[in-house]
Amino acid sequence: MFIDTHAHVNFHDFKDDADEVIRRSLDNDTWMVLVGSEYKTSNRALNYANRYQKGVYAAVGLHPIHLEEQAVANNDENGDYSFVTRAEEFNYDAYEKLAKFEKVVAIGEIGLDYYHLDPTKNVSEAKRRQQEVFLKQLVLARNLDLPVIIHCRQAHDDLLSILQDFRKVYADFIPSDRPWGVIHCFSGDEDLAWKYFSLGLIISFTGLITFSKQWDDVLRKVPLHKFMIETDSPYMTPEPYRGRRNEPLLVQYVAGRIAEIRNSSVEKVAAATTETARQFFRI
Repeated sequence: MFIDTHAHVNFHDFKDDADEVIRRSLDNDTWMVLVGSEYKTSNRALNYANRYQKGVYAAVGLHPIHLEEQAVANNDENGDYSFVTRAEEFNYDAYEKLAKFEKVVAIGEIGLDYYHLDPTKNVSEAKRRQQEVFLKQLVLARNLDLPVIIHCRQAHDDLLSILQDFRKVYADFIPSDRPWGVIHCFSGDEDLAWKYFSLGLIISFTGLITFSKQWDDVLRKVPLHKFMIETDSPYMTPEPYRGRRNEPLLVQYVAGRIAEIRNSSVEKVAAATTETARQFFRI
Protein backbone atom coordinates (compact mmCIF):
# COMPACT_ATOMS: atom_id res chain seq x y z
CA MET A 1 0.00 0.00 0.00
CA PHE A 2 1.07 3.57 -0.74
CA ILE A 3 -0.16 6.94 0.50
CA ASP A 4 0.37 9.95 -1.74
CA THR A 5 0.62 12.59 0.96
CA HIS A 6 0.30 15.59 -1.36
CA ALA A 7 -1.81 15.59 -4.52
CA HIS A 8 -3.81 18.27 -6.31
CA VAL A 9 -6.47 16.22 -8.10
CA ASN A 10 -8.73 19.05 -6.95
CA PHE A 11 -6.99 21.39 -9.42
CA HIS A 12 -8.28 22.47 -12.84
CA ASP A 13 -5.95 20.00 -14.57
CA PHE A 14 -8.27 17.18 -13.50
CA LYS A 15 -11.60 18.91 -14.15
CA ASP A 16 -12.68 16.27 -16.69
CA ASP A 17 -11.54 13.06 -15.00
CA ALA A 18 -10.80 13.63 -11.30
CA ASP A 19 -12.96 10.78 -10.05
CA GLU A 20 -11.51 8.43 -12.65
CA VAL A 21 -7.99 9.33 -11.48
CA ILE A 22 -8.97 8.85 -7.83
CA ARG A 23 -10.63 5.48 -8.45
CA ARG A 24 -7.64 4.28 -10.45
CA SER A 25 -5.42 4.96 -7.48
CA LEU A 26 -7.76 3.42 -4.92
CA ASP A 27 -8.16 0.30 -7.09
CA ASN A 28 -4.36 -0.06 -6.93
CA ASP A 29 -4.12 0.29 -3.16
CA THR A 30 -2.94 3.91 -3.24
CA TRP A 31 -4.54 6.42 -0.88
CA MET A 32 -4.14 10.18 -1.12
CA VAL A 33 -4.38 13.54 0.61
CA LEU A 34 -5.84 16.22 -1.68
CA VAL A 35 -4.30 19.57 -0.84
CA GLY A 36 -5.89 22.98 -1.31
CA SER A 37 -4.06 26.16 -2.26
CA GLU A 38 -6.84 28.69 -1.73
CA TYR A 39 -10.44 28.57 -0.48
CA LYS A 40 -11.89 27.33 -3.78
CA THR A 41 -9.51 24.39 -4.19
CA SER A 42 -9.59 23.64 -0.46
CA ASN A 43 -13.37 23.34 -0.57
CA ARG A 44 -13.10 21.19 -3.69
CA ALA A 45 -10.58 18.89 -1.98
CA LEU A 46 -13.04 18.37 0.86
CA ASN A 47 -15.89 17.70 -1.57
CA TYR A 48 -13.88 14.99 -3.32
CA ALA A 49 -12.80 13.44 -0.02
CA ASN A 50 -16.39 13.28 1.17
CA ARG A 51 -17.34 11.16 -1.86
CA TYR A 52 -15.20 8.25 -0.70
CA GLN A 53 -15.61 6.16 2.42
CA LYS A 54 -11.86 5.78 2.87
CA GLY A 55 -8.58 6.45 1.10
CA VAL A 56 -9.20 10.09 0.14
CA TYR A 57 -8.57 12.93 2.58
CA ALA A 58 -8.27 16.71 2.38
CA ALA A 59 -5.98 19.50 3.54
CA VAL A 60 -7.19 23.10 3.50
CA GLY A 61 -5.08 26.23 3.36
CA LEU A 62 -4.04 29.39 1.56
CA HIS A 63 -0.82 29.10 -0.46
CA PRO A 64 1.46 32.18 -0.37
CA ILE A 65 1.28 32.76 -4.14
CA HIS A 66 -2.47 33.35 -3.83
CA LEU A 67 -2.03 36.42 -1.66
CA GLU A 68 -1.23 38.59 -4.67
CA GLU A 69 -2.86 39.01 -8.07
CA GLN A 70 -0.09 38.09 -10.46
CA ALA A 71 0.93 36.00 -13.45
CA VAL A 72 2.70 32.84 -12.24
CA ALA A 73 4.91 30.89 -14.61
CA ASN A 74 7.42 28.09 -14.24
CA ASN A 75 9.44 25.96 -16.62
CA ASP A 76 12.03 23.89 -14.77
CA GLU A 77 12.29 20.59 -12.90
CA ASN A 78 9.34 21.68 -10.73
CA GLY A 79 7.05 21.64 -13.74
CA ASP A 80 5.87 23.62 -16.73
CA TYR A 81 2.87 25.77 -15.81
CA SER A 82 1.44 29.25 -16.09
CA PHE A 83 -1.66 30.84 -14.61
CA VAL A 84 -2.93 34.08 -13.11
CA THR A 85 -3.66 34.21 -9.39
CA ARG A 86 -6.42 36.27 -7.82
CA ALA A 87 -5.55 37.91 -4.53
CA GLU A 88 -7.31 36.27 -1.59
CA GLU A 89 -7.54 37.69 1.91
CA PHE A 90 -7.09 34.99 4.53
CA ASN A 91 -10.41 34.46 6.31
CA TYR A 92 -9.73 32.59 9.55
CA ASP A 93 -13.38 31.77 10.23
CA ALA A 94 -14.00 30.40 6.73
CA TYR A 95 -10.97 28.12 6.83
CA GLU A 96 -11.75 27.05 10.38
CA LYS A 97 -15.23 25.98 9.29
CA LEU A 98 -13.77 23.89 6.46
CA ALA A 99 -11.06 22.39 8.64
CA LYS A 100 -13.53 21.08 11.21
CA PHE A 101 -14.94 18.51 8.79
CA GLU A 102 -13.93 14.94 9.57
CA LYS A 103 -12.14 14.30 6.27
CA VAL A 104 -9.78 17.26 6.74
CA VAL A 105 -6.51 15.92 8.11
CA ALA A 106 -4.17 18.92 7.84
CA ILE A 107 -3.84 22.65 7.25
CA GLY A 108 -2.04 23.19 3.96
CA GLU A 109 -0.60 24.00 1.71
CA ILE A 110 0.78 26.99 3.56
CA GLY A 111 4.19 28.62 3.86
CA LEU A 112 6.51 31.02 2.08
CA ASP A 113 7.33 31.42 -1.62
CA TYR A 114 9.84 34.11 -2.54
CA TYR A 115 10.58 32.54 -5.93
CA HIS A 116 7.37 33.85 -7.50
CA LEU A 117 7.47 37.35 -6.03
CA ASP A 118 6.90 40.11 -8.57
CA PRO A 119 10.06 42.30 -8.60
CA THR A 120 8.07 45.24 -9.98
CA LYS A 121 6.05 45.41 -6.75
CA ASN A 122 6.96 46.01 -3.12
CA VAL A 123 8.85 42.77 -2.38
CA SER A 124 9.40 43.54 1.31
CA GLU A 125 5.69 44.13 1.84
CA ALA A 126 4.83 40.95 -0.06
CA LYS A 127 7.20 38.93 2.13
CA ARG A 128 5.73 40.48 5.28
CA ARG A 129 2.23 39.57 4.14
CA GLN A 130 3.25 35.98 3.41
CA GLN A 131 4.83 35.64 6.84
CA GLU A 132 1.79 37.12 8.57
CA VAL A 133 -0.70 34.81 6.81
CA PHE A 134 1.55 31.80 7.37
CA LEU A 135 1.63 32.51 11.09
CA LYS A 136 -2.16 32.88 11.24
CA GLN A 137 -2.56 29.47 9.62
CA LEU A 138 -0.07 27.91 12.01
CA VAL A 139 -2.25 29.21 14.83
CA LEU A 140 -5.34 27.77 13.13
CA ALA A 141 -3.67 24.37 12.94
CA ARG A 142 -2.69 24.43 16.60
CA ASN A 143 -6.15 25.54 17.67
CA LEU A 144 -7.68 22.60 15.81
CA ASP A 145 -4.90 20.11 16.69
CA LEU A 146 -4.07 19.49 13.02
CA PRO A 147 -0.64 19.05 11.41
CA VAL A 148 0.58 21.51 8.77
CA ILE A 149 1.77 20.94 5.21
CA ILE A 150 4.42 23.55 4.49
CA HIS A 151 5.54 24.93 1.14
CA CYS A 152 8.90 26.69 1.00
CA ARG A 153 10.67 28.05 -2.04
CA GLN A 154 13.76 30.25 -1.69
CA ALA A 155 12.71 31.22 1.86
CA HIS A 156 14.18 28.62 4.23
CA ASP A 157 15.94 31.12 6.52
CA ASP A 158 12.76 33.08 7.19
CA LEU A 159 10.73 29.89 7.45
CA LEU A 160 13.04 28.40 10.06
CA SER A 161 12.96 31.62 12.06
CA ILE A 162 9.15 31.69 12.11
CA LEU A 163 8.90 28.01 13.03
CA GLN A 164 11.44 28.36 15.82
CA ASP A 165 9.60 31.32 17.34
CA PHE A 166 6.22 29.63 16.92
CA ARG A 167 7.44 26.45 18.59
CA LYS A 168 8.65 28.46 21.61
CA VAL A 169 5.38 30.37 22.01
CA TYR A 170 3.18 27.30 21.51
CA ALA A 171 5.43 24.76 23.26
CA ASP A 172 2.56 23.55 25.47
CA PHE A 173 0.33 22.87 22.49
CA ILE A 174 2.77 21.29 20.05
CA PRO A 175 2.82 17.48 20.40
CA SER A 176 6.06 15.88 21.50
CA ASP A 177 5.12 12.34 20.53
CA ARG A 178 4.53 12.92 16.80
CA PRO A 179 5.55 15.37 14.04
CA TRP A 180 3.40 18.49 13.79
CA GLY A 181 4.39 19.54 10.28
CA VAL A 182 5.93 18.39 7.01
CA ILE A 183 8.12 20.30 4.57
CA HIS A 184 6.58 19.14 1.33
CA CYS A 185 8.70 18.60 -1.79
CA PHE A 186 11.87 18.92 0.26
CA SER A 187 14.63 20.56 -1.76
CA GLY A 188 17.42 21.03 0.78
CA ASP A 189 20.46 19.12 1.99
CA GLU A 190 20.98 16.87 5.01
CA ASP A 191 21.89 19.77 7.28
CA LEU A 192 18.65 21.58 6.47
CA ALA A 193 16.67 18.37 6.95
CA TRP A 194 18.02 17.96 10.48
CA LYS A 195 17.18 21.57 11.29
CA TYR A 196 13.56 20.77 10.49
CA PHE A 197 13.72 17.45 12.35
CA SER A 198 14.98 19.29 15.44
CA LEU A 199 11.81 21.42 15.37
CA GLY A 200 9.58 18.34 15.37
CA LEU A 201 8.89 18.34 11.62
CA ILE A 202 9.44 15.76 8.91
CA ILE A 203 10.07 16.10 5.16
CA SER A 204 8.56 14.67 1.98
CA PHE A 205 9.92 13.73 -1.44
CA THR A 206 8.39 13.94 -4.92
CA GLY A 207 9.17 12.56 -8.37
CA LEU A 208 12.07 15.02 -8.55
CA ILE A 209 14.27 12.33 -7.03
CA THR A 210 13.63 10.02 -10.00
CA PHE A 211 15.39 12.28 -12.51
CA SER A 212 17.85 14.17 -10.32
CA LYS A 213 20.54 12.69 -8.08
CA GLN A 214 20.73 15.84 -5.96
CA TRP A 215 18.93 14.21 -3.03
CA ASP A 216 20.47 10.73 -3.21
CA ASP A 217 22.84 11.41 -0.34
CA VAL A 218 20.07 12.86 1.84
CA LEU A 219 17.89 9.83 1.16
CA ARG A 220 20.67 7.44 2.11
CA LYS A 221 21.34 9.16 5.42
CA VAL A 222 18.04 10.37 6.90
CA PRO A 223 16.05 7.86 8.98
CA LEU A 224 13.32 6.08 7.06
CA HIS A 225 10.65 7.20 9.52
CA LYS A 226 11.55 10.88 9.02
CA PHE A 227 10.01 11.31 5.57
CA MET A 228 6.92 10.64 3.47
CA ILE A 229 6.32 10.33 -0.27
CA GLU A 230 4.13 12.41 -2.55
CA THR A 231 3.42 13.25 -6.18
CA ASP A 232 2.46 16.94 -6.00
CA SER A 233 0.35 15.97 -9.00
CA PRO A 234 -0.26 17.27 -11.60
CA TYR A 235 3.36 18.47 -11.27
CA MET A 236 6.70 16.70 -10.66
CA THR A 237 5.88 13.64 -12.76
CA PRO A 238 8.40 10.88 -12.04
CA GLU A 239 10.35 8.85 -14.53
CA PRO A 240 9.40 6.97 -16.68
CA TYR A 241 6.35 9.22 -17.21
CA ARG A 242 8.07 12.58 -17.11
CA GLY A 243 6.45 15.07 -19.47
CA ARG A 244 2.94 13.79 -18.80
CA ARG A 245 0.40 14.90 -16.21
CA ASN A 246 1.20 13.40 -12.83
CA GLU A 247 -1.35 11.53 -10.68
CA PRO A 248 -1.41 9.81 -7.26
CA LEU A 249 -0.94 6.29 -8.67
CA LEU A 250 2.57 7.25 -9.77
CA VAL A 251 3.75 7.75 -6.20
CA GLN A 252 4.94 4.14 -6.40
CA TYR A 253 7.82 5.32 -8.61
CA VAL A 254 8.97 7.71 -5.90
CA ALA A 255 9.03 4.79 -3.47
CA GLY A 256 10.82 2.66 -6.02
CA ARG A 257 13.60 5.19 -6.48
CA ILE A 258 14.04 5.54 -2.72
CA ALA A 259 14.34 1.76 -2.46
CA GLU A 260 17.09 1.80 -5.10
CA ILE A 261 18.99 4.59 -3.37
CA ARG A 262 18.77 2.93 0.05
CA ASN A 263 19.47 -0.56 -1.31
CA SER A 264 16.18 -1.67 0.17
CA SER A 265 12.89 -3.10 -1.09
CA VAL A 266 9.91 -1.16 -2.37
CA GLU A 267 7.77 -3.06 0.13
CA LYS A 268 9.86 -1.82 3.04
CA VAL A 269 9.77 1.80 1.83
CA ALA A 270 6.02 1.57 1.17
CA ALA A 271 5.33 0.11 4.61
CA ALA A 272 7.45 2.70 6.43
CA THR A 273 6.17 5.77 4.59
CA THR A 274 2.57 4.55 4.84
CA GLU A 275 2.91 4.10 8.60
CA THR A 276 4.48 7.55 8.95
CA ALA A 277 1.64 9.09 6.92
CA ARG A 278 -1.00 7.27 8.94
CA GLN A 279 0.48 8.58 12.18
CA PHE A 280 1.06 12.08 10.84
CA PHE A 281 -2.46 12.55 9.45
CA ARG A 282 -4.08 10.20 11.98
CA ILE A 283 -5.83 8.14 9.32
